[in-house]
Formats: sequence, structure tokens, C-alpha cells
Amino acid sequence: KAGQPHPDISTEAALRTSLLAARSVAYSRLGASGIFFAHLIAKMGIADAINARATVVPLGFTAERIVTGEADVAIQQLSELKQVKGIEIVGSLPHHLQTPATFSAGRMAASKNVAPSDLLLKFLASAEATPALLESGLERLA
Repeated sequence: KAGQPHPDISTEAALRTSLLAARSVAYSRLGASGIFFAHLIAKMGIADAINARATVVPLGFTAERIVTGEADVAIQQLSELKQVKGIEIVGSLPHHLQTPATFSAGRMAASKNVAPSDLLLKFLASAEATPALLESGLERLA
């Protein structure tokens, strides 16, 4: 929550300690981030402890549970965490624990809106779009 001390997530050991110390961890059991996190805590051997007091979020942004006081920590993709006011993003999980999600864009070959679709796709691929993508929590592949 904004103004609260940040948990240490800088290493796998620090992340484990911070997750186990949290009163409740909010995460979704659906979607890429929720499925990833369920596998991660199982791999770390802490799934039972975390799930015993987890705040499961069926729809929406997990970080909203921090704002309401239901959870101390929320796990979700950075681009989704950035949508929630009243929280402070601690950072990304240690790199070796991450599984990046790749997003692609395209249009249907039979589209009736070829010109506008192609303009949007060209813009998304351009250097002009990079600042907005970075601000939203997304990164370009090298």
C-alpha cells in the first residue's frame, strides 16, 4: 500500500521470506500471472503456506486487495499493477524466476478496415510507441 515499507523481493530467498511474512498474498488463479505464481510457489515449496491465507482474486486487479486492506502483497503482471491507484510497485521478481509473456498483434486477412489496422500495427511497432509501452509496464523484445 502507498506509504508502507516495501517487502524485499530482490532475491529468491528474500522473496520467500517476504511472501511467508505477509498476512495475505493476493493473486489470481486464472490468467498468465496467476498460473505462473501458483507454479512458482509450488516450485519454491511454499504453496501450502501461501494458499492457506491467500486472497484469491477471480476477476480484476489483484492490487485492489491491497488498497482495501485484504492483502499485504499482490502478484500480477506489471502492466496490470500500474492500473491501480493507492499502491506502490515494489518491482519485478528476480529475473531467473520470471517467465516473460510475449504479446503479438496482427489483423485478419479479410479485414474490412485494412488501412486503419495497418496504421495501428505500424505505430505499435514504431519507436514512437516505445515510451507509452514502457510507461505501461511492457518492454520491447530486442
